[in-house]
Amino acid sequence: MKFTTLFLALAPTVSGFVAPQTSGRTFTLQATADENVNDTSSSPLSTRRDAFKTAFSGAALAGLTFLPSLSSPAFAEEGEIKNVVVAGATGQTGSRIFERLNAQSFITTGGVRNVAKATKSLKPKKDNLSRLDVVEDSVDTLANTLSGAGAEGLIIAVGFNPGKNLLRMSTACHEVDNVGTIKLIDAAKKAGVKKVVLVSSILTNGREWGQEESPGFVITNVFGNSLDEKIIAEKYLRSSGLDYTIVRPGGLKGTAPTGQLAVYGEDKLNSGEISRDLVADVCVAALNDAKTTNKVLEIIEDDGKPPQVFNGIVM
Repeated sequence: MKFTTLFLALAPTVSGFVAPQTSGRTFTLQATADENVNDTSSSPLSTRRDAFKTAFSGAALAGLTFLPSLSSPAFAEEGEIKNVVVAGATGQTGSRIFERLNAQSFITTGGVRNVAKATKSLKPKKDNLSRLDVVEDSVDTLANTLSGAGAEGLIIAVGFNPGKNLLRMSTACHEVDNVGTIKLIDAAKKAGVKKVVLVSSILTNGREWGQEESPGFVITNVFGNSLDEKIIAEKYLRSSGLDYTIVRPGGLKGTAPTGQLAVYGEDKLNSGEISRDLVADVCVAALNDAKTTNKVLEIIEDDGKPPQVFNGIVM
């Protein structure tokens, strides 16, 4: 297996590290100059994506992290995770994760609410979709789904859709990002899953490090108190005893990457954006990266450009 080395050791004069994007998704590290991540003095922002587009920085991830090369086609060595279930495989991020796993040597199952509908929207391999509904299914039902797929790894990419739940955002967010995710974690334990990768968000723990009044936190949390709900599920996963990696991306873009992948430690970022493509790459790499065990990775892109205005919210 190839490995891309992400040297994310603490340094007194370096606040973060960025991995320049290449077409092969193999990264070489550079360091960013120290800036004030808590600076929220920019003009008021009207959308979630505007908030995350503000200039970003942060402190380096403690420790040394090795991520498998994101262009590596095989994860089939003895002892590695090969059977993976993607919960939320029809979502904009989940579908990208599902596609990447299918393109490699993983045995992949897409967990979806409606198999017939998902078969049309995704490009599944034969019979690698299963019904999985974190709201409707019990823990036992979810565990049976995972066991039936032979799941060794679970990537949780579920999230409530505010556009489809305008009149019940708080309820829907609570059902999916909190209670439903916790049910999946319990199911993973029952099914003997070895590794859980949870897609979350930067600023989930914003209240604990003085970011509750930052534009990114305020604007994001308007949508069903999503950050407050996500942090409950994060804490539950961390106390579960499972091997986990929590991936906290910045504002999500549906377009291809335009900048460098920047990886930071826990509770360092209050702004920034990232392509869903890069989020998917990191999630797949984390499955078999021992150095990401029980770690929180905050990720954004650094494209070297000033903040730009976005119209509307793209979830």
